[in-house]
This record gives sequence, C-alpha cells and structure tokens, in this order.
Amino acid sequence: MLVAPHQREEILGDLQERYARRVQLQGASKARRRYWLESLAYMRPAFIKRKKTEYPSTGRRSASIYSHDMIRNYFKIALRNLRRQKVSTSINVIGLAIGLATCILIMLYVQDELSFDRYNEKADRIFRVGLKVRLNGEDVGGPMLGISAARDLQQEFPEVLKATRIRNQGGEFVSYGTTSFKEEYLLSVDSSFFEIFTIPFLKGDPKRALTEPNTLVLTEETARKYFGDQEPIGKVLVFGSEKTPYRITGVVRNVPVNSHFRFNMLTSLAGYDEQHTGWIYSINFYTYLLLPEKYDYKKLEAKITRLAENQIGGELQSWLKLTPKQFREKGDDFGVFLQPLTDIHLYPLSSRGELMPGGDIRYVYVLAAIAAFMLLIACVNFMNLSTATAVGRSREVGVRKVLGSVKGQLQQQFLIESVLLAVVALMVGLLLVGVALPFFNQLTGKFLTLNLLANSLIAAGLVAGTVLVGVLAGSYPAFYLSSFKPVLVLKGRVTAGRGSLNLRSGLVVFQFFVTIAMIIATITADRQLRYMRSQKLGYDREQVLVIHDTHMLRNNEAVFRGNIIQSPLIVMGSISGQVPVGNSAMDTSPIMSKENPDQSVMSRFYYVDDAYIPTLGMRVVQGRNFSKSFSTDASAVILNETAVRTLGWQKNPIGRELIGHTDDNGVKTYYRVIGVVEDFHFESLKQKIGPLVMFLGRNSGNILIKTRTNKLPQFLASLKQKWESFSPAAPFSYSFLDDRFEQVYVSEQKIEKVLTLFSSLTIFIACLGLFGLATYTAEQRTKEIGVRKVLGASISSVVALLSKDFIKLILIALVLASPIAWWSLTQWLNDFAYKITIDWWIFALAGLLAIGIALLTVSFQSIKAAMMNPVKSLRSE
Repeated sequence: MLVAPHQREEILGDLQERYARRVQLQGASKARRRYWLESLAYMRPAFIKRKKTEYPSTGRRSASIYSHDMIRNYFKIALRNLRRQKVSTSINVIGLAIGLATCILIMLYVQDELSFDRYNEKADRIFRVGLKVRLNGEDVGGPMLGISAARDLQQEFPEVLKATRIRNQGGEFVSYGTTSFKEEYLLSVDSSFFEIFTIPFLKGDPKRALTEPNTLVLTEETARKYFGDQEPIGKVLVFGSEKTPYRITGVVRNVPVNSHFRFNMLTSLAGYDEQHTGWIYSINFYTYLLLPEKYDYKKLEAKITRLAENQIGGELQSWLKLTPKQFREKGDDFGVFLQPLTDIHLYPLSSRGELMPGGDIRYVYVLAAIAAFMLLIACVNFMNLSTATAVGRSREVGVRKVLGSVKGQLQQQFLIESVLLAVVALMVGLLLVGVALPFFNQLTGKFLTLNLLANSLIAAGLVAGTVLVGVLAGSYPAFYLSSFKPVLVLKGRVTAGRGSLNLRSGLVVFQFFVTIAMIIATITADRQLRYMRSQKLGYDREQVLVIHDTHMLRNNEAVFRGNIIQSPLIVMGSISGQVPVGNSAMDTSPIMSKENPDQSVMSRFYYVDDAYIPTLGMRVVQGRNFSKSFSTDASAVILNETAVRTLGWQKNPIGRELIGHTDDNGVKTYYRVIGVVEDFHFESLKQKIGPLVMFLGRNSGNILIKTRTNKLPQFLASLKQKWESFSPAAPFSYSFLDDRFEQVYVSEQKIEKVLTLFSSLTIFIACLGLFGLATYTAEQRTKEIGVRKVLGASISSVVALLSKDFIKLILIALVLASPIAWWSLTQWLNDFAYKITIDWWIFALAGLLAIGIALLTVSFQSIKAAMMNPVKSLRSE
C-alpha cells in the first residue's frame, strides 16, 4: 500500500517517539538516548521533516544543503562510534599508524635510492663503459678500462658526443701553509668532465678549469676549509710527501650525496703519462660517454663490441700469446658493455671496483615488500575487527533501515568512519616518523629528512593514499554491515556468518604468513652473519693494530717500525700496503708458469716483507717464509694453496718458476716459488678465495703490529708520541684489524637489523589484531563458556577451546610461508661463497615462536573468559 509523504513522516515520527520511550524504559543513559535520537533524526531519508530550502518553481529542497547536512552528520556519528568503541578504535589507530609510518620511512629510503645520479641534467644520455672478462672460471671484469678507451671511442663513433675519464686517486695529504688535511675523496678527471656531468661552478670557467696539468678544482666546502672567506682562485695546494704543487682554477658546488661518486677535489688528467695505451693495460679509468637524445644505446653497444674485439684481442695476443679464438677455446671470454648512469648505484658491476659502495636493488624490493605487507596487515586488522564487531552494530543497522536508510547511505557512513580513522592514524604515524627518523638514518646510513613531504604533490599523494587505505580497509565491513536484513536483526537472529568467519580466518592466516616469513628471514640473516664472524680466516685478527699513512714517513718508515717493535708490548711488526680486509691496495694480474706459458691464471698480488706472515699468524704449509738471509728472495714468491691448485702444482710446487714482466728487448724475468701459505680470506666471504702471489718488497703504506697489552689507551698514547717525534705531515691514525673485518659486512648487518626491526613491528601489529579478535570471540561465546562451566568444564579446557582455532590458522600460515621463505633466502645466500644451510629447525622454531606469541596474546582474554562466573553470563537467558 502506498503511503503519502506527509503520512510517512507522521508514521516515522511516531516510531521514533516509541523507540525513544523504549530506550528510556530500559534504563539507557542520557548520552545514549541523545545519540540514538540524533542518529535517527539525521539518518532518516529525504522525507523526514527538517528545515527546507524551497525552489521557487518545484518546491523541492536544495540538494547541496541536504548533502552538506548529511556529510556533516556522517562525520558526527563516525566520531561518536569511534569514541564508543575504544578498544577496536585504539587497536586500529595504532596498527594503521605503525603501518603508515613504516610506509613513509621506506618510501623516503626508496625514493633516495632511486634518485641517485638523477640530479644530472643529461642523466638519461650518460653511459659508463664496463669490461667483462672471464678467466679460469672467474669473472674479473668491472667498471674500469684502460687509459685510451675513451679517446678511441670518441674518435671511432660519431654518436659519442663526448667522452670523459675518472681516475680514483684515493686518499692524499694536502697542505696549504701550516694547514694540512687528508682528503679521502680525490678524483682526477678530463676537462670534458663538466660537459657531461652537472657540476655547477661558483668560481672559474668550466671550459678551461682543468685543461692544464697540475690544476685543481675544489668544492665550496673544501675551499672554505682551507681558505675561509679568502679568494681561492690562483692559490696553490701542495700534495703528498713529494710536495707536488696544484694551482686552483675553480670552485664548484658540493656534489649531491645521491651520486655514485664523491669528491672534495678534482685534479686534471692533462699531462698524465700516456706513453702506455690500451683498453686493458693499466685498468684504472672509469669511462663515460654522452650520447644523443633518445638514442638507443644498445646499437652503440653492438658497435663497441666489434671494436673491443680488435683492441682487447690484440692486447691479449701480445700479452698472453693467444688469439681471441684460442682464448675463448680455453673457456675464457672478454667484451665490453654500456651501463646507464642511473643504474650504477643499484646495479653495481663489482664489489671491488666501484667509486663508492653501491646499493642493491634487491634490498629496495625487500623493503618495499615489507612496507606493503605491514600496511596490508594493519588493514587486515581493521577488517577483522570490523566484521567481528558486526553483530554488536547489527541492531543499529536494522533500526536505520526500518527508518528508511538505504544501503548506500549505510555504506557511506561506515566508509567515512574508516577514512576518518585512517586520517587519525596518518597524523599519529607522522609523529612516529619524526621520532623514528634519526634512528632509521643511523640504521641505514642515510641522511633522510621530512622535507620531501613539504612538496605539495607528495603531501597530496600521501593524503590521497591514506584515504584510499581507509576506503580499502573499510570496504568489506561497509558492504557486509549494510547487507543485514532488518527483520532478522530486530529479532536477534543475526550472528557472524560462515562467510565472515572464513574471511577472518583467511586474513589471520595472511597476517601470520607474513609474520612467520619475517621471523625465518631474521633468523637466517642472523645465522649467516654469525657464521661469517666465526669463520676461520687463515690469519689472526685479534689484537692486530694497523697504523695508517706510514708512507708519509718516507725513508724513516722502516726506522719507525724498528723503533716501536723494541717495546715489550709488541710481539712483531710488518710494513705493507696490503691488509687482508677493508680498502687495501691490491693488484690483479695473470700469472703464467715457465713450464706452460700458454696457461695463465688471474691472481691477486701482495707486496710484503719477511715479517708479514708471522705478524698475522699465517701458516706456511710448504717451503719457507721470506728471509733477509737469502739475497735471492728478491726474485722469489710465495703462493697460496688456491694458486698452487689452479696451476696444477699440488705435488711439488717448491722451486718452480713463474714468468714475470718482459722488458722492451723481450727479456723475461722469472720468479721462483719458495713457499706455500695456507689459504686465507683476503676479501669478503662473499667471494671464494682466489689465487694469490706474495712478492718481497715494494711494501709501504701501513705498519701492522701484533700487540699483547690490555692497557690500550696508554699504549696508543706512547705510539702517538713516537710518531710525532718523527714530525710527519700526517697525523697519527690507526685501526684494529677486527674492526676492519666488521666493516666489510656493514650492508649485511644493516639488512639484518632492518629485518629484526620490521619483524618486531609486524609481530606487534599482528598481535594487536589477534588481541582484538580474541576479545570479541570471548564476548560472543560468553554463554557457551557459562554452559560448559556449569557442566563441569575446567579453566584449562575452556582456554584450549578458545585458543585451538587460532593455532590451526597459524599452522596453515607456517605451511604456506615455509617454501616461499626457503626459496627467497636461498637466492639471497647464493651471493655468499661461504654460507650456512637453511635447516628444518629454523622453520620449526619460527612456527613455535608464532604459536607462542599468539598464545600469549589470546591467553589473557581466554583466561578472563574462563574464570568468569557462569551465573552472570547465563542470567539474561
């Protein structure tokens, strides 16, 4: 039967008054009565009596005013609901805030990683030429080429608009008057460097700054360090112990930190000794090319490959006496390729040859996945708690539908509640980011700031993303709650349906799937780091002190060593430029046996003295160590075990000879093997131990001393005093070998700490959701628990009843997470030549930890429900 609008208003008004009297008779509080009366008044549809704005012709109300009132009412009701449901609101706000804070932190990190080298105006046109060489099954290529590659490429190919070289000069002591500093970031470049890279000049002419030999360009920070407010142009700085003068011709802005190279000073390569040419002779130069706009660099790469075949092939033939075909028939290979500038940081070619330590795109993917999963878990918590509390709000939905609210209005109401909650969580999350950012910077080695969020587009995107999260998180609860049938609701026949229960179960499985995977990853990373720290290195790194920059003593270097080793606190001391770990000068060249000169082995070269091996506690397994008693040791070598095996000399290596250099007259120099040292790790455990040749002499740069004192401050003070008595230009500087060893694995330590941190946060968010679910599960089963207790059920059986469902879900999550975690971690461990195995007990431990954490989370509510007086729970029946 149709009812006229004015009659419908009267009927609904009467229903409102009856419901209000019913609420009052049931003893509802004044606040609750006011809440229902205002809710009913505002949620009734358009025909409810209220102030109207009439159109002159139609008599209809203004849609804009109606919409404004409705939206305002939605927000008012949403705030009241959130205040009323304090437990679920707090859980959702905390969970979403942590998820959003994590996303913001990781977004800042990822944005910084992806921004490397993009400050260059021509970044998309700059490419670095890389060398690929495979020798005896080992990849020995990298980002460097020989001295003449840049010149040849620019002359040969017209599409190469500009070519430039960079040579890393390492650390050097630089003086001006009585002021002296050690400059760690010193590069030598061609004058075309400024035509390729965007390095703004503050003073000087970029076209002429480095065209002459012994000229120098400073950064503004370095210029201020040496000269303060004085004019630096034209002044002269003195380099090294040789007192080489360099004239300053320019001052540039500091290079951005998101660059794959860093410098304080740039010296000119003009006049550099170029009597030796070649692409693989003196491989010390980074070669960069500038190509035309929108040019396909793969075309040039194919052309360069043909040129490299001639250039490198000819050098190999004169060097190894092998044609390229013969070289490849042995299973070896060579070639070149182009690498985009913006790929250098995240896709480094070599762990040894980069100008600065690179990043790893895989870690970017891992952190982005962690951020996404944490936010998903927070959204899962919201959906779980909303559907779990649906029965509590079902009567509200039923009354609103009876009074005329349509499904769309209810959905809007619940979506506004979730968006409002997400916005509150965003504000809390931003506070957490501000607090956590210094710690996060320390953890990742970054200098991230919140200035990025000041960008209007990024801020708008963040707010839009938060609203989207709110909509996504509240979408299912909104559609689920609004679908209740008012007849069933008002008869009290609405319960958490099977579909809702299955969804919640699936969401709990997803939460603990991520949690268990994170636990497994954290345990594995920690075990791998512990394994590397405990691995036998082949030398003694305990109580070995390394004194740096001893080459600055020049002729007094050996005198200083002889002076300090007289101390009873020093066991032995050695002079060498080579240190087994950290940044150490180390040559790489092929070695050939006299018996079989066609067979070459790529090897590392160490230049040491007779005290090096005993100082580091290395073990000579065959033959003897170098000795001053044998003048012939100047042409002797000591091999490591890997070099002996690679050369096929396992039976009798002592006395065999290696081919050294060949002079201009074709006369070869030979080195005789006098000893074999036990293999030791001279690089990271990521690399296998390679062939190594030790030569006597040409050793300078560091003094390594083995100490036996527990009074380090006094000991170091005495060493500093002796150092200063020699009046070197360099200050006293030192490090300990075990500290240098730890520095090699900084990136692995960082990823392990990051995994630990985010695993803890993931567990915490999952536990928040589990606690909320346990709370509402216990409330829904209050009468069932009361009946069971009346029938004799014990507290432990009730606790087990409430906990077993969660344990089943965690076991399902363990089964799903284990194979995926195993595969991912196996890929990560493949980076290490020496690694652990992923044992079955790691997965069992992760499952037990997850179950234990879940039981601790739900036990409080389970025990509380089990100890409740059954009389109270059954009184309303």
